[in-house]
Amino acid sequence: MTVEIPRPAPAPSGSVTGRVVLAYSGGLDTSVGIGWITERTGAEVVAVAVDVGQGGEDLETIRQRALDCGAVEAYVADARDEFAEQYCLPALQTGALYMDRYPLVSALSRPVIVKHLATAARQHGATVVAHGCTGKGNDQVRFEAGIAALAPDLTCIAPIRDLALTRDKAIEFAEANDLPIETTKKNPFSIDANVWGRAIETGFLEDIWNAPTEDVYAYTADPSVPREPDEVVVRFERGVPVALDGAPVTVLEAIQQLNARAGAQGVGRLDLVEDRLVGIKSREVYEAPGAIALITAHEELENVTLEREQARFKKQVRQRWTELVYDGLWFSPLKRSLDAFVADTQEHVTGEVRLVLHGGRATVTGRRSEHSLYDHALATYDTGDAFDQSLAKGFVDLWGLPSKTAARRDERVARG
Repeated sequence: MTVEIPRPAPAPSGSVTGRVVLAYSGGLDTSVGIGWITERTGAEVVAVAVDVGQGGEDLETIRQRALDCGAVEAYVADARDEFAEQYCLPALQTGALYMDRYPLVSALSRPVIVKHLATAARQHGATVVAHGCTGKGNDQVRFEAGIAALAPDLTCIAPIRDLALTRDKAIEFAEANDLPIETTKKNPFSIDANVWGRAIETGFLEDIWNAPTEDVYAYTADPSVPREPDEVVVRFERGVPVALDGAPVTVLEAIQQLNARAGAQGVGRLDLVEDRLVGIKSREVYEAPGAIALITAHEELENVTLEREQARFKKQVRQRWTELVYDGLWFSPLKRSLDAFVADTQEHVTGEVRLVLHGGRATVTGRRSEHSLYDHALATYDTGDAFDQSLAKGFVDLWGLPSKTAARRDERVARG
């Protein structure tokens, strides 16, 4: 996907210069960042919040908080459909699961935020983009590598990282400056959420022996509580989810509805010690009910519709694509090339998959496709079998011939 960022118009006479565009979440780090940038550089801060379906606080409240923290301008970009269709959907079609488990919740949202930051910088004549990442995480790379790819003339600053502010010091700064933030020493979790899922870290979770408590979760119900299972049929057309139980949906609606239905069954909880790009291991708790349900259904439909060698090679592409996105290289040339391969594989991924959502699992119980490669006449062991078994002996002999030849060679060498 090629992203066009408009070039800045000539600055009008007397216009304000020295502005910094800040990626603003409304949380502790970016709220502290507004004050730090203003104090240390004298620049005006324009706060940009991007709605990727994170829910929680009203976005007008977040916008007002940015202004109360010292931003000269603040606005929210509604990117929910854009995020679902241009970022979550490619991940779904790729089957992206980092370390075979994590559906790239945070990694997927960063490039769409970067795109809006670069656009805002052009609109406001800014030459600097700021973010609230620490030096320990992956997001600093995702933001800065993304900006470098989309708008290489912009520079990046990271107040929290560059000051090496610990979380407790950031809280003290916020309290000393009367910043209106939710995070306190009694609520130490760092949470990142969007429509694709929710990530929780820090606090008592940093002891990897501690089990997550139920108050950690918001998208999912306790899967151990007895409840009736929920059956859902997901229809895909060319790899795109287009209907649930026969009712048409957009990609965003498919994710949202399965977040609710799969989440109510406790689907999509993950507790993972993760290999970060910066070289450390980190304990992360995730919940991604809609993502896990959709990936499960889509993968099963591919099992029915992709040719064997194509499917085998796609597994290699999936791992590399996932690593590139996790490592902040969404806009890289290799990622674009892999996108083209994945898109081509989706030509025949059309059909329906039936899932049973229950007890924390999304289980496939049925699949059908008008583009199916499954041939009952070839697969059956009953009368009417169309598979010519007389051909099998010669096939097996030839298939094993290289190994047989090598084994005879080894015997000769061993005898001297």
